[in-house]
Amino acid sequence: MIKPDKIILANLPTPLQIKKFNDKEFLIKRDDLTGVELTGNKVRKLEFLLAKALEEKSDIVFTTGGDQSNHARATAIACAQVGLKSKLFLWGKDTSKPVGNLFIDKVIGTKIEFLSKKEFFDVDTIMQKEQASLSKKNKKVYVIPGGGSSTLGIWGYISFYEELANQTELNSLEGIWAACGSGGTAAGLLVGAALNKLKLKIYAVNVLLPKNIIKDIILELAEKCIQDYNLDCKIDADMLVIVDGYSEEGYKKIEQKKIKVIKKFAQTNGILLDPAYTGKAFYAYNEQILNKDMGRKILFLHTGGIYGVFCKAKQYLK
Repeated sequence: MIKPDKIILANLPTPLQIKKFNDKEFLIKRDDLTGVELTGNKVRKLEFLLAKALEEKSDIVFTTGGDQSNHARATAIACAQVGLKSKLFLWGKDTSKPVGNLFIDKVIGTKIEFLSKKEFFDVDTIMQKEQASLSKKNKKVYVIPGGGSSTLGIWGYISFYEELANQTELNSLEGIWAACGSGGTAAGLLVGAALNKLKLKIYAVNVLLPKNIIKDIILELAEKCIQDYNLDCKIDADMLVIVDGYSEEGYKKIEQKKIKVIKKFAQTNGILLDPAYTGKAFYAYNEQILNKDMGRKILFLHTGGIYGVFCKAKQYLK
């Protein structure tokens, strides 16, 4: 096994807590507490990705996401912390009154190129072209795919199990439940479970791509990582469950009935969930897991996203 190098960016270990919702107990892993500016799951991936960028003596880091991307914000912050320049290719429009993640992106001074939805789905090509152009000027660009979802980035959640094993008996768990955008967190959890010989189901609550596409992306990423790093494990595709149908309103929108659950959870537990990722994931978790009183067996992974709340302030205050 070849384990890649990492740098320290996240405040780890994050707490594993027992909470209640509607009188049902459940386990929640607080990866929203990886840091203030760096809050969320993306920083675990960036510890490996930026280690590589620094090793390669990169001049600038490119990455992409929506205009409220947690990953893009975390990348900009992390790059500033380690002395790297960054550029974000964001799906959305510029505004003179940015809020949430975009506000932080602008304050931190990262370069931003805004893309239409059509351009965004071809963003890898756009970043590669600019990388080639800068290469001709002797500038080295390190490109991170959306969500940090590469065979290197997913090590953030392969190594996650070492931390979790010190907090609970892993064999007592039947699954891990988390929001899923680009698929990297689910892929890392899948590989990590296989590597540790755990019969854990990974429940990925799909918020962006069609079910069959995101499933293929996760499985391909997991398999490629096993090959790239010569890992002694095999993926069981049945251990991956794509939880679909909880983002029918679209990635950048959220139904009021879901915000109602998010607000009740915040008011009873003091934990505020975002509208794009964890809010939808918890809504599904409440419906499918807590209602069956399975919260001590299926761990809820809080992957962060609090800055995404601010662009939906009016809905949250209804």
